[in-house]
Amino acid sequence: MTNTSCDNLDDMPSGADDQVIIPDKRYFKIGEVCEITGVKQHVLRYWESEFKILSPQRARSKQRLYRKVDVENILKIRRLLKDEGFTISGAQKALAARTGGEKAEGQTEPESHLAAPSNEKSMVNEVKAELLALKEMLEK
Repeated sequence: MTNTSCDNLDDMPSGADDQVIIPDKRYFKIGEVCEITGVKQHVLRYWESEFKILSPQRARSKQRLYRKVDVENILKIRRLLKDEGFTISGAQKALAARTGGEKAEGQTEPESHLAAPSNEKSMVNEVKAELLALKEMLEK
């Protein structure tokens, strides 16, 4: 394998993902993604295990095939980690907040999404308590 410009992340200017032109192709091999994003191959493989939004398809030869949306997500992750100084878990949370959760394209959200987060539960409990108090006042 040849030494490409993706070996040095510092070669890319800050905020470079805004200026990156992604070729109009259906699939990209990992080396092409490396050149486009400025992220090393081993880092891409690691990010796949950490970020559920990264799920490249596999060719019959088991080679990773990234879609354009995967490349865009890699650029977002790179910006969060390098330019904005997020940790891996912080970037995961930021991406989840921005996208409404880390779902792979085409996946539907399970019915468990109806459960309210704890801060919403406390708000519901407060409203419930107020309604019960109003009910008691009306019954008097």
